Amino acid sequence: MQLARYIEHTNLSPTLTIGAIDQLVNEARTFGFIGVCVPPFWVKRAHREIGTDKILLVTVAGFPLGYNMTETKLDEIKRSIDNGADEIDVVWNISSFKTGLPWTKTEIAKCSKLVHDHQKILKVIIETAYLSNEEIAAASKLCADAGADFVKTSTGFAPTGAKAEHVKIMRQAVPLHVGIKASGGIKTYEQAIQLIEAGADRLGTSSGKAIVTPNLNL
Repeated sequence: MQLARYIEHTNLSPTLTIGAIDQLVNEARTFGFIGVCVPPFWVKRAHREIGTDKILLVTVAGFPLGYNMTETKLDEIKRSIDNGADEIDVVWNISSFKTGLPWTKTEIAKCSKLVHDHQKILKVIIETAYLSNEEIAAASKLCADAGADFVKTSTGFAPTGAKAEHVKIMRQAVPLHVGIKASGGIKTYEQAIQLIEAGADRLGTSSGKAIVTPNLNL
C-alpha cells in the first residue's frame, strides 16, 4: 500500500505562518503525499510553492462551522479556485440539516455546480461528531445526491474526529464513485490503516510525516 498517496498533508491552524505553508509543501514533495490542505488565505502562496509538482492543492470553505450564507461560501470557493485550488472542502450547513430544511441539499448542489464548472473537486464535510449513525448515513446520501465528489468526516475542530465505524456507514451510504475522506485526530499509522480498511479514500491529517516515516517501504 502506498500510504502517502492517501494523505492530504494539512495545516489549518489559526496561528500558522508563511513558513508553515512552505514546510507543508516541501514535506508533501519529500514524502509523496497526494496533496496539501491549507486555509484560503494561503492558497496563492501554496500554489506558487507547488509549481509544476503533482501535488493537489486543497482548501476549505464555510470553515469550520458551516452556517455561513450560501453566497459567502460560493464567493470563497470561486476566489480559492481563481487562486489555484484544485479541490474545495466545504462545511455543509448542519444547522439547516438538523432543522430539516431542503436548502441543505440546494446549497451543496450550488457549490457542486460552481466547482464542477471549473473542473475541480468538491468534498463536503458533514461533521460526524454532531450526528447519530442514522444521520451520518442520511447526510452522506444527501451529499452524494447533490453532486459531491467526496463526503468528509470532520473539520478537526469538533469534539471528536474520524472514526472507522463512521467511515463504514458513509461508505455504505454512497455510490462507489463518491469518495470518503477521513479527517480529524488521525495521528498514527495504525489509525490510518484502520480508516482505509473501513473505506476511506483520502486521509486529512497534520501528522502525515509521523504516520509514514517509520513505514516508507510499505
